[in-house]
Amino acid sequence: MRFIVALLLAVIFILHGSCSSFIADHHFPFVHDATVAPPVVYFDYIIIGGGTAGCPLAATLSQNATVLVLERGGSPYGDSNITNVGNFGSTISDTSPHSASQIFISEDGVYNTRARVLGGGSAINAGFYSRAEPEFARDAGWDEELVRRSYDWVESKVAFEPPVRQWQSAVRDGLVEIGVLPYNGFTYDHVQGTKIGGTIFDDQGRRHTAADLLGYANHRTIKVYLHATVSRILFTRRGRRWANPRAYGVVFEDALGIKKRAFLRPHPQNEVILTAGALGSPQLMMLSGIGPALHLKSHGIHVVLDQPNVGQGMADNPMNLLYVPSPVPVEISLIQVVGIPPGQNTYIETASGLSFAYSWAQGFARDYVTFFNQSGKPSSLTAETMAKAIDTVHAYANTSLKGGVILEKVKGPLSSGDLKLRSRSPRDNPSVTFNYFKDPQDLRGCVEGMRSIVNMINSPSFARLRYANLPVQALVDLMLNLPVNLRHVSSSISLEQFCIDTVMTIWHYHGGCQVGKVVDRDYRVVGVDGLRVIDGSTFLKSPGTNPQATVMMLGRYMGVRILQGRPPVNLRRLRGRFPASWRRRWHSHIP
Repeated sequence: MRFIVALLLAVIFILHGSCSSFIADHHFPFVHDATVAPPVVYFDYIIIGGGTAGCPLAATLSQNATVLVLERGGSPYGDSNITNVGNFGSTISDTSPHSASQIFISEDGVYNTRARVLGGGSAINAGFYSRAEPEFARDAGWDEELVRRSYDWVESKVAFEPPVRQWQSAVRDGLVEIGVLPYNGFTYDHVQGTKIGGTIFDDQGRRHTAADLLGYANHRTIKVYLHATVSRILFTRRGRRWANPRAYGVVFEDALGIKKRAFLRPHPQNEVILTAGALGSPQLMMLSGIGPALHLKSHGIHVVLDQPNVGQGMADNPMNLLYVPSPVPVEISLIQVVGIPPGQNTYIETASGLSFAYSWAQGFARDYVTFFNQSGKPSSLTAETMAKAIDTVHAYANTSLKGGVILEKVKGPLSSGDLKLRSRSPRDNPSVTFNYFKDPQDLRGCVEGMRSIVNMINSPSFARLRYANLPVQALVDLMLNLPVNLRHVSSSISLEQFCIDTVMTIWHYHGGCQVGKVVDRDYRVVGVDGLRVIDGSTFLKSPGTNPQATVMMLGRYMGVRILQGRPPVNLRRLRGRFPASWRRRWHSHIP
């Protein structure tokens, strides 16, 4: 989890552990700020986005090819707002142009965020690690043995078994008590019942992100540029040499606004690979001329390929939760226990242990009111409503809060929307609509999940950690008094209305470049050559209870697949000057 509005941010995310790692005290020798990049560079693979998929993909490809990674954000290492749990709220509330978390509001009126840092979402999330359900791999047509080995490769570096203490134990026992069976103990696998999942936090509380996987790259063949914002992908025109437009390079800007270019070395297997995430990848496709023709022309963008499915199928798993104050202190814990109820369309998760300053919450509220007013969106989020929310929680817990949150996530989901450009700037957030609960089955899933949460809270196993004189209805009323989104909040009289009124994101949004619609099963973009998309934008649904394990696995998996049959890299040739004859031959049809 990354960011719940105002108080819920503090409630949930102060729980996060340290973000430091085994490489926190020194820099990779191949990672540099883009300001030091030459005006023109040449590589076998150009990867756009050093995130959850991009880092393992780059590390793998570098074993037998030259690789350039262009990451629009900075490094997670040495940033105290990321590495220090006490400053977590500062990261989320930071609306500056270079913060690690770039906030946006969907057209549904739900607050959201996207990562802007090396390591992507794995650098700022709640760290839960769990594999996809077996049918996800089968439906994708993946080689199941290679999938297993790829998960193992990731897990040997960034996944751990978490300690399970009183809050998590009580939720675990309560889920089992209400029939979320069987109890499966600790496992990375997606299995029905109740289980303890993995975490990317080690036993010292240090975060290990996808960026850590770059430590296993070939240092001689990889280069990573930070604060490198790609503005467009370059394509050749159709002609005798190529039947389809072919990607041959990219244009990017450094932090000073200086434009630079990266080109592919001339080899039929060399490619540009988009790993910019579910918002970034379809956005950059459109900015580069691949998307719905009328929409692109309305922004003055030259159409390379009329592809109406780019930006379609945008989905975000709805999340609803209850905050449960506790009469006793509880441990700081991230997502560890998960309930996968039989026959239901929902997952149950929990986090606990928080303490935050009242003055900080007021300052946070002020910052967000300012931001949303500047956004120009109609909003119920005013200083008065935020103050009311603060006072509501403050009345329960004085200057510190004890307890935790219990949430349900609708799996799938079946509801979806679309993504459109707001401008031609890659730094601007696109417009995105998720259409939460448009499909009635998603709403039924939320109701089922909330009923499971209510039953679990009322279970004897959980009794010691809740106030006996505080009914569940009071917890529901608490949520209705918090401005968790910009949607109209009524006095809900049903769980259905509660789900609609208090819907939030769990940051598992996906789609926009889906398999079978925009890319084929090898993740090549249909209709152009030399371009792939390998990230969550290709998913038709969110894998398992949390996607990060599968996204990291996919980066490794596709890196291995791409390298199969590729001739060994000639390091001696790389030391020399890139031949002018190659440049002329490769660029002979450049527009």
